[in-house]
Parts: sequence; structure tokens; C-alpha cells
Amino acid sequence: MENDWRCSTEPPPMRSASTATTQSAARANPTLPDADWVRFFREHRLRHQLELARHNGYGGVLQQRGARLLECMGALFTGYAPAPSLLHGDLWGGNWSADLTGTPVLFDPAVYYGDREADIAMTRLFGGFGRDFYAAYESAWPLADGAPERVGLYNLYHVLNHVNLFGAGYLGQARTLIDKLLAEVGG
Repeated sequence: MENDWRCSTEPPPMRSASTATTQSAARANPTLPDADWVRFFREHRLRHQLELARHNGYGGVLQQRGARLLECMGALFTGYAPAPSLLHGDLWGGNWSADLTGTPVLFDPAVYYGDREADIAMTRLFGGFGRDFYAAYESAWPLADGAPERVGLYNLYHVLNHVNLFGAGYLGQARTLIDKLLAEVGG
């Protein structure tokens, strides 16, 4: 499965798989093409979820700290320029299984092109992937320096999406992730 993240031809720019919207659970995400991954993730993933949260009544500290993070999140990408990879987009333990032969099967995707670390981060958010998965992935295609620091950033998108879908039960987790990321980047 690790080779599914690799592109055998020149990949498209960092962006959604189309210029239409993609779905993450019940929320549409804007997916305008953008060759700059950091800008794409900031504007079309994090800012979008923060704006939905504001609309849903989650303002104040979440919005203030979220805005600070959007301003300085680029520091997490210093010296790192991810190659576009085809992403599942919602790769958690509930969205994979194995067929009768033991071959892994992925389902319920929210496909777009982006940093492969975004999918790997999601596998850590809600559990469901064991040590063998990560060891095999690292053996086939090691993650870049700084990957552990970006996990929280990538998972913040999904946690904010859960705030917007399921309510305040995820708000504390979102705030904690933002505060941790701000401390890492000196924001």
C-alpha cells in the first residue's frame, strides 16, 4: 500500500483532485488549484474550518489563536517542500479493512493532491493503525525531518472539522492543538 502514495508521472500542483468541492464528512471544502501547498492548506483547509467554526458560534479564543497560527504556520515547513501525492483525505482506522486475501482496502475517501504527511498524520488521530504499518511505511518511503511537528497541524484540520460537525466536544482538543503548534513556532 505504501506505493499508492507515490506518483509515477509528473504530479499536478498541490490542490484538490478537481476544481469542484471535496467532502470531508458532511462539510464541503473549497478546492481551488494552488501550486503552493502551505497556502492551500492554510486557506482551503484550516481557514475554511475556522470560518465555519465562527459561523457555528465558536469565536473568541479559538479564532484569535487560530488566526495567529495561520500567520506563522509556514515556519513548520522551513526547508521542506512536499511533493504532491494523491491523498485519501480521511484515512483513519474506520476507513480501511482487508479483503479475504488480506489485501488492504481503503474506502470513504475525500481525495485531493497534497503532502503525504497529511494522510499519515490522520492515521494517528483516532487510532487504528499499528506499529507494523508505520514501520513498513518508513522503510518504503521515510518521512522528512520535521514530520512529527507537522502531525498536529494536519490533524488540526480534522479536529476543527469535528468541531463543526459534532460540536463543542472537540473544542478543547482544537484549542490544545493550536496552543501546542503556536509554542512550537514561537507564535
